[in-house]
Amino acid sequence: MSDWTPSQHELERRRLRRQLRTRSVAIATVMTVVVFVALGLGITGSPGWASVKELFFSRADAREALPDIWSALWLNIKMFLIAEAFILVFAMLIALARVSRSPWLTPLRLVAVAYTDVVRGIPTILLVYLLAFGMPALRLQGTPNSAFFWATVALIISYSAYVAEVFRSGIQAVHPSQWASAEALGLSRPQTLRHVVVPQAVRRVVPPLLNDFVSLQKDTALASAAGVFEAVFVARDYGNYNFNYTPLVVVSCFFIVLTVPLARLCDGLTARMRRRELAGAL
Repeated sequence: MSDWTPSQHELERRRLRRQLRTRSVAIATVMTVVVFVALGLGITGSPGWASVKELFFSRADAREALPDIWSALWLNIKMFLIAEAFILVFAMLIALARVSRSPWLTPLRLVAVAYTDVVRGIPTILLVYLLAFGMPALRLQGTPNSAFFWATVALIISYSAYVAEVFRSGIQAVHPSQWASAEALGLSRPQTLRHVVVPQAVRRVVPPLLNDFVSLQKDTALASAAGVFEAVFVARDYGNYNFNYTPLVVVSCFFIVLTVPLARLCDGLTARMRRRELAGAL
């Protein structure tokens, strides 16, 4: 057992660090309380606060609308889960088409480039309108007329283009030595992509992927524009009938509860990857 004891100088240094840390925590706490109290007093003391409180923060209306919103929210969650699965598959296929080098796949590569460029230029809500109202109007045999179906397809088309670019950036970020090593081992290009490059690329792009899925979770509310009876549509319907917008605030709270865990997970993964990079593991 070591009999080392810190010197007087070291003890003094530790005491100074504790003082600085305590001072920083105290300043942060006081400033946070002061800012939020000032904001609260400024908002609640404004001339129109009484009418805003009645219009947006009515407890009675929140209690009345809560069961219907809770039931309709399941439609948003179902849409998110279905779209997420298809987006991951389609986006990876588009990204692989874009990084292909074979001359036989040139038409496919051009289609993938055009798809990402065009789709990313169209606002998602316009895609929802076009597909939810346009496709049923075509009266094609065997195609569903459900607004939920076409709103989900619109989200898949829109987010596949964005996520494909995330995957492509991850693939291109893999160091060229990995490609060269795989080639030296006799792997073909498809084998190199499958066993060497894609696994590394996916690990690198997990944080931006989660960020896109946080946005997707919120954009399921765009389905209300097509008449899908999801949470926002229910809240808006209640507001139009009762002239009170408290249900919209309730829906916002539900979306915050759904998205905050994903956002924290995204932050945690980003911090973990940064630590691994600094340690030389990536």
